[in-house]
Amino acid sequence: MEVTGLPFEMKHVQLGNHAFEGLNNCYVLGTEPDAETTLVDTGISTDDTRAQLQEGLDEYDLSFADVDRVLLTHHHGDHVGLAGEIQAAAGASVHVHEGDAPLVAGDPEAEAAMRDRMETLLDAWGMPGPYREELLGFLDSGDVTGLDPEVTTFVDGDRFDLGPVTLEAVHLPGHSVGLSGFRFDGPRGPELFSGDALLPYYTPNVGGADVRVESPLANYLRTLTRIIEAGYVRAWPGHRGAIVDPSGRAADIVVHHRDRTVRIVDYLRGAGPADAWTVSAHLFGELSSIHILHGPGEAYAHLGHLEEAGVVESAVGGSGSREYTLVDPEPDLDALFPEVARGKDPSDIPGHG
Repeated sequence: MEVTGLPFEMKHVQLGNHAFEGLNNCYVLGTEPDAETTLVDTGISTDDTRAQLQEGLDEYDLSFADVDRVLLTHHHGDHVGLAGEIQAAAGASVHVHEGDAPLVAGDPEAEAAMRDRMETLLDAWGMPGPYREELLGFLDSGDVTGLDPEVTTFVDGDRFDLGPVTLEAVHLPGHSVGLSGFRFDGPRGPELFSGDALLPYYTPNVGGADVRVESPLANYLRTLTRIIEAGYVRAWPGHRGAIVDPSGRAADIVVHHRDRTVRIVDYLRGAGPADAWTVSAHLFGELSSIHILHGPGEAYAHLGHLEEAGVVESAVGGSGSREYTLVDPEPDLDALFPEVARGKDPSDIPGHG
């Protein structure tokens, strides 16, 4: 699909995704004469998705061999999977934030450290054995990342001159350590390729999606505040359609996380000490596949945010999991969240509407 209303050419190719929820987006820029053809994200490495991306490029008389540059929003397989194949076909440069670069490049030490960290957290969360086996079986069931590319790292504020448009890297951690968007100037104001930092129909997972992130919820709340303050007029996410009110959507996600925190505090007040798996079961019920990781990861992110604020305390319980006890029964939860969650009407948020 060709996107209209921009001062440069941009194509939007939607790709299937059987491994994780939601269609993936690949954005194709720089198709004008003498411009550098650039892809933002590439989809998972499966035969079906490879064919879909090739067919999408065919519509604009392009192939993998015509791609000059790949910009990756973060390290997850459904965003980076075909980057190595495109690089092999075209000699394209592959760019990713320095925080996610070792995982995209397939560094075995980085991958082993990630696995060790995840398994340590599964114990701390109190995940029962059968669920742990199902999760590890799911994660080991297939490789959706394909060839490991050689990567060029970037940091917040780095710029990419494509000819007709310049993109600026915007570091947006939370969902992953190195998750980054790419800002550009549109006809009505600044716009953003947001990756999974901002999605239109569901909230990006924090805590389980990248177990390397320290203080995942606090990091993500800072990311949402940064998006709100930037006043983007439109965002192009990693899944589904464009977001026409990025500031309002980001504010809604802040309020969502505040409401989830209220539910957790209410649960601990009535049930007493609980580990992340137990809190996850209260929030989400029965889980399967990747959600076995994401559910308790989300609970862990919220419980950690509460612990950092002194609302809860944690200790290793008799089962070996880390249990959280409410020590402030009437906490000021508004103080734990950006101002947009403090009883403000969404219409008051800059950029809303």
